[in-house]
Amino acid sequence: MMVACHQPNFLPWPGLFFKAMQADLLVLLDDVQFPLGGSWVNRNRLKNDQGELWLTVPVWKRGRGLQRINEVEVCEDFDWRRKHLLSLEHAYKNAPFWREHRDFLMEIYQQRWQHLVELNLQILEYFRLCLGISRPFLKSSRFALAGKGSERLASLCQMLAADSYLTVSSSRKHLDEAVFARHGIKVVYYTYTAPVYPQLWGDFRANLSLLDLLLNCGPKSAEITAGVGRILPC
Repeated sequence: MMVACHQPNFLPWPGLFFKAMQADLLVLLDDVQFPLGGSWVNRNRLKNDQGELWLTVPVWKRGRGLQRINEVEVCEDFDWRRKHLLSLEHAYKNAPFWREHRDFLMEIYQQRWQHLVELNLQILEYFRLCLGISRPFLKSSRFALAGKGSERLASLCQMLAADSYLTVSSSRKHLDEAVFARHGIKVVYYTYTAPVYPQLWGDFRANLSLLDLLLNCGPKSAEITAGVGRILPC
């Protein structure tokens, strides 16, 4: 069995879902440290008539010290949810598949979220179903994991009875393959190429949120996402 991992990002890009399509299980690393600087965990890019449309979920950082992702709380001091929804409607109301996904967007932005991860998990689940990925994603916090880095990931694979771990080729320099080997886990790498597809608003922009792909390409999004990467020979 092949396992892959990824942080539970906000409105993530197609690369996360390519990995989920190739692996038998995708584990969301919700109990690792929330980055102190800018992070894809609480923001992502889409596209509008001005170019890039950045959507950021405000979170509490000051005075919180180092936080795990699943501890981060959403800041509701201003109506960011209404701002997001209006920005999306302005940018995508003429997209071919806006109506198919509008109800979901209305639903998530009408709720008040205490923890960021709760919002992200609901979006990830919706995207998973849109792409026809059959296996639900797991959270790393459900396992009693020790260690850091490669040791932690290899232990997770072992707990899941996996024999291989899938990761993007650019992570090769950060992994200790010897640690995985000691656990009987083979590391499998893949390459990623940003898909090109029809978009609104002028010149194509790569590596946007999967939402941009869904709103522009609808049911074809699964086929497009499946083609963004290639498993490298071992």
